[in-house]
Amino acid sequence: MLLGLLGVSLPAPACSGPAAPDPDALAILFVGNSLTYSNDLPGMLAGLLERADIGPVVVESVALPNYGLEDHWAVGDVSERIRRGGWDVVVLQQGPSATEGRPSLLEYSQRFADLMEPTGARPALYMVWPAASRSFDFDGVSDSYATAARQVDGLLFPAGEAWRKAWAQSPNLALYGPDGFHPSVLGTYLAALVMYEQLSGKSAVGLPAEIRIGSSTQPLAQAVASLLQDAAHEANRDFALAPASAIRR
Repeated sequence: MLLGLLGVSLPAPACSGPAAPDPDALAILFVGNSLTYSNDLPGMLAGLLERADIGPVVVESVALPNYGLEDHWAVGDVSERIRRGGWDVVVLQQGPSATEGRPSLLEYSQRFADLMEPTGARPALYMVWPAASRSFDFDGVSDSYATAARQVDGLLFPAGEAWRKAWAQSPNLALYGPDGFHPSVLGTYLAALVMYEQLSGKSAVGLPAEIRIGSSTQPLAQAVASLLQDAAHEANRDFALAPASAIRR
């Protein structure tokens, strides 16, 4: 069962939506690349939030292969969506950005945050991970995303740190996909758990042992589910920068 899960990949390229989300909903916009759309992270998060009994939820995504925040800025679609307003949280993600990508991450997360400020949206930095072959970059990735989040007074979703928490308990847990860079389904699910906790204000510990995307539900072994939920909770405890109550709705 677990091996089958690890082989699943559901690419979800940029999707369009209404001009502005339902004002009564928790509205989340993802901006990123294949680390966001692999295994449909936005859909996984939506599935988790829908069971949290926090009211209506709108999750949309603008995610394109090999895009950084600078690329999204140049195209302009994301900027226009932000200007229209209605978002509570805009999740920003690019590559690991441990070294050469760091200046771009800092500059363009600030530019997008400046666009959000008049609309009331809160920026959130989705900390990812380096390729398996560059595991020595983990500290740099973590620092780059935390620095960007502090700079824009945003949320920090420390998914990469949650990966490290999980590996501390189970070093052979397959969080990478076959290419050693993109996440497996379990890696994406762990990132979604991190986001779920901060956006719902509820603990991921004790959630059902399953992964839900839309109408599709895949069971998880209870031991694996518990390990991932604990890792998400511990990563938020140790690395998150702001509580869920800081989101303006």
